[in-house]
Amino acid sequence: MADIGRRAAGHRAIVVMGVAGSGKTLIGKALADRLGAVFVEGDALQPPENVARMAGGQPLTDAHRAGWLDAVAAAVGRANAEGRDAVAACSALKRIYRDRLRGQSAQMRFVHLSLDSDTARLRVASRTNHFMPASLVDSQFADLQPLQPDESGVVVDATMPAERVVDAAMAWISQDQPVR
Repeated sequence: MADIGRRAAGHRAIVVMGVAGSGKTLIGKALADRLGAVFVEGDALQPPENVARMAGGQPLTDAHRAGWLDAVAAAVGRANAEGRDAVAACSALKRIYRDRLRGQSAQMRFVHLSLDSDTARLRVASRTNHFMPASLVDSQFADLQPLQPDESGVVVDATMPAERVVDAAMAWISQDQPVR
């Protein structure tokens, strides 16, 4: 199954995006497993000052996110350079963030996990040992910009059971469409 949807120009670079609580890590890991890809956990690449800011209830600005986005893109780029597919969990909320990620790989594709703010808040509030407080969920929705027609991506309902979310993402990936 690892060759499904392989791009002729290189290895896959997929970002599972969405607001906090959408299931980026869960779905990203499952996609990576199915694809035999490297999984990149975006949260693990956040600099300590960003983590402290969010843990203190302050949203990140575009400037705060810049270096972090570069670190995510670089990790995906390293995996691709090593001949591996990569799936990253990264909020990628704004078009400018996705453009920055695509700066590392023009082949980067996005799986947007979509859900309502109440569900996202409940999920975030139920997490343990995570720096993101539920109080920041609304700021993420305020920043969220939908995928544009010229962006290679798909929107998947993140309120479905995880297996169905992964199946929907895999169905899109297997089509290997350059734009959505």
